[in-house]
Amino acid sequence: MSISRTLNSFLDRERVHYDVLPHPEAFRAAEIAHTLHTPQKEIAKVVIVKVENRFVMTVLPASWNVDLRRLRTVFATNQVRLATEDEITSLFPDCELGAMPPFGNLYGLPVFVDHSLTEDEEIVFQAGTHSDAIRMRYWDFASLAFPVVEEFHRSPSEAW
Repeated sequence: MSISRTLNSFLDRERVHYDVLPHPEAFRAAEIAHTLHTPQKEIAKVVIVKVENRFVMTVLPASWNVDLRRLRTVFATNQVRLATEDEITSLFPDCELGAMPPFGNLYGLPVFVDHSLTEDEEIVFQAGTHSDAIRMRYWDFASLAFPVVEEFHRSPSEAW
């Protein structure tokens, strides 16, 4: 399988430089980092959350987790939870489950990027499949996805 049709059409239409990085099938961002010999902090993982009645795409380095408490503060509501697999499947019809690219704007979702990702010159992310990734400049991504930058990461070692 190649990268998502929606993503491929969008990036080609926008004439932005990107590299497709085929890799052995991997289901976790840490695995992708390992197979591509890329630091985990440069792998952008997507986590979909439901905020009240709408879905929001969050994007953060693979080495971090989403802190729902911080997101509740960002969105000024207690109604923030992780989206279910069934919900995610219907949001990204041309992507394999869990392999959606960080362009929520292509799927009608607002994009929130953790501040820590803005420090990297390049990011790598899944391209709609579990065997293809894309590498591109962070600022090219930002100019196309129009993300809101906030701080909502939590170290995997931090307790809830």
